[in-house]
Formats: sequence, structure tokens, C-alpha cells
Amino acid sequence: MQKIATVPEMRRLTREIRARGEKIALVPTMGALHPGHVALIEAAKKSGATVIVSIFANPLQFGPNEDFAGYPRTPDADLAICTEAQVDAVFAPAVEEIYPRGYSSYVTEDAYSKPLCGISRPTHFRGVTTIFAKLLNIVRPDAVFMGQKDIQQAAVVRKMIADLQFGVDVVVVPTVRDAEGLAHGVRSRALTNSQRQEATVIKQALVKAREMVDAGVRSTDRLVAEVTHIIGQRRRVRVIYVSIVDSTTMEAEREIVPGKSWLMIAVWVDEVRLIDNLPL
Repeated sequence: MQKIATVPEMRRLTREIRARGEKIALVPTMGALHPGHVALIEAAKKSGATVIVSIFANPLQFGPNEDFAGYPRTPDADLAICTEAQVDAVFAPAVEEIYPRGYSSYVTEDAYSKPLCGISRPTHFRGVTTIFAKLLNIVRPDAVFMGQKDIQQAAVVRKMIADLQFGVDVVVVPTVRDAEGLAHGVRSRALTNSQRQEATVIKQALVKAREMVDAGVRSTDRLVAEVTHIIGQRRRVRVIYVSIVDSTTMEAEREIVPGKSWLMIAVWVDEVRLIDNLPL
């Protein structure tokens, strides 16, 4: 496995891969790798492409009141996970390599990024689309592998790719959960045992939503009210949003359309922000 830290090195490697007639699969991460990331790597490897994992904690994805400096960084453990997963290369640039002094160019997507997380984190998706545009230009992958837990992010990136004609496939990999039903994520690892117990209400709400839809419920108001009620029973869990949206556009829907609608949830567990979702 190669570890690459600079843009010229990364471009040189991708040219060599292309010259051998191989395809490239990119797994973009912000580091602090967990089982969800491993699932992305495994899916990328099954595609038969050369797998490149990017590890870059992107400062542009953090708002002025969000703790970028405190974001978990576990470089040695991340490299060990990538080695164990037989990744072909890791691209781990410094912030200054991606955003050198005087950097002032950004990419925005003004539709799919507006609702849901875009309301409470208004600058977040500009950071997402900017770093993805840069990674796609640097790595030139054939496909990028993203997790279902971040389905709005995947929708925004897919829209940007289509609008700017990058010609890259977006592959969404199902959410990986722990034994308690919590979606694996960097933030969920920060939960204390008591917080984790409180957070399991998210999975309970998702299960109830699935049961309701399977029983024929099509009213978004009814489903949102029930999910909100379930989550509200936990004192330390505060709802940021509960919404049912179109899986492509992220626009709120008036009626549930099985196979097309998604239930989207974001909550605070004390000071830890968690998101989750469910295809209906």
C-alpha cells in the first residue's frame, strides 16, 4: 500500500494506473476510520478497481461554532485499517496542500444542499462540494463510494457531478450498525455508555417507521409525528429534524412513496450530533 501526501504524487500514481488500463475507485474519508468506512472499502474492492482511500479532515465542512480542532484524528490506526483491508493507496494530504495560502475558490450546490442539514449547517455542503470537486480532479476516479448514513451528502455530490459533468459514478453503500443498532460514525464513537443507551431510541424510531409503512401508512405527517414522539421520550435526546423527503432531491414530500421516499433524522444527544435515515 502506498501512502501519498502531495497532489503531484497522487496525479502521477493515477496516470500510472490509467496507463495499465485499470479503473479507479475512490473512498473519501475524513479519517478516524470505523466499520462503516471498512464497508465502503470492501464494496470498492469488489468493483475490481484500484482502490484509493483519501484521508483528509476538511476544515471547510465545519461552521464557525463547530470544533474542527477537536475532530478525532487517528492516522496510525487509519493506516493500519487500510493495510488490513488491502487498499492500494492512501491519499493523506495536509490542509496546506489542498488549501494553500490565498485559496479563494469554492463550489456550491444550491438545491439539494438547502434542506435538512443545510438549514442548521448552512456552510457545510459548500465545504463538501469543494473538497469533492478537488478530489475528483486530483484522483480522477471512475466511481466514488459513499455511505448511506450520509445520504444527503451523497445526493449533493451526485448532483454536483451531474451538473459539472465529471462523469463519475456515485455508489451508496448500506449503513453499518453496531450491536445496539446505532449507525457507525465518528461522532457516535464519542458517546458515553449512558449516551449510547439514550441514542438507541433512533433505531427504535426507525423500526417503528418501517412497521408503519409496511402496514400501509402513507401520511408523512403521521409518520413524522410518531417518530418525533418516540425520540422525544428520551430526556437527553433533542430533535433537530425529522423529515420525509424525495431520495433524489431531498425535498420534503406530502405523501410517502415506497421505494422513493426516505425518512431523515438528526438529533442532539447532549452535545453530540447524530444523523440517521431509512429508505421507506
